Amino acid sequence: MQPLRPETPAGMPRAYVTLVTGDAYAKGAVALANSIRLAGCQADIAVLHTADVSPGALEMLRKAGARLICAEPLPVSEAFELAHGREELHRAAPFLKGGKPSFHNPLDNFIKLRLWQLTEYERCVFIDADAVVLRNTDRLFGYPEFSAAPNVYESLKDFHRLNSGVFVARPSLDTFAAMMKRLDQPGAFWRRTDQTFLETFFPDWHGLPVFDNMLQYVWFALPDLWDWSAIRILHYQYEKPWQDEHPKRDQLAPLIDLWWAFFNGQRPDIDGLPGPR
Repeated sequence: MQPLRPETPAGMPRAYVTLVTGDAYAKGAVALANSIRLAGCQADIAVLHTADVSPGALEMLRKAGARLICAEPLPVSEAFELAHGREELHRAAPFLKGGKPSFHNPLDNFIKLRLWQLTEYERCVFIDADAVVLRNTDRLFGYPEFSAAPNVYESLKDFHRLNSGVFVARPSLDTFAAMMKRLDQPGAFWRRTDQTFLETFFPDWHGLPVFDNMLQYVWFALPDLWDWSAIRILHYQYEKPWQDEHPKRDQLAPLIDLWWAFFNGQRPDIDGLPGPR
């Protein structure tokens, strides 16, 4: 198995980590990195990236203050790749509530497990590249492994399921080896890729407040739960705010505008934003 290749030495024993598997997600990671710094967070920003990211996109991430770490896809079997490829996975477990953009390859989601190889860090907070930090979230480093917020965006019944867009982890080569041993067993099928796997691997996961991973569909599906004064991380699940053709632009316009402000390095007045209609 190929080791991760850090571009520069680590500067701190803890890090915010994200995953970039193409230029589209690099754009998201720039907004994320800007938002982390604008929120006053004190930790490294580490970007796991694949070889599919262009040199120009990597330079954009460097300018945003990210530490770049080249990460290869996991060494899984051909059967595993076929089962979790975009077409086969969406056929077996279709996304019925929203649309995944064409640049999203669900098999790539498993690469985030390489976070457990970053043993130069004592603790990591993983945040998906399609999210932004609205307030300082350094307190998350004090949470135990494995902590994640619930996957709530349609019904309060979903509090029992985790969303892997934000989680707290402790890098460990032993943990990574145990994950690899369990991940690709004969007939393995993880319905929601890394999310289902992590929920199974850490059955006693600790729950973070929903405001530490507020999913954008709460805006119109559960508006009473939306509170700008409490939200710390906003996660753009399904459609991405930088898409040219955004099918829910009218419904999510304030959230899309907020993302663009962070992408452009601006610090919006969060408390002054309008609430859901």
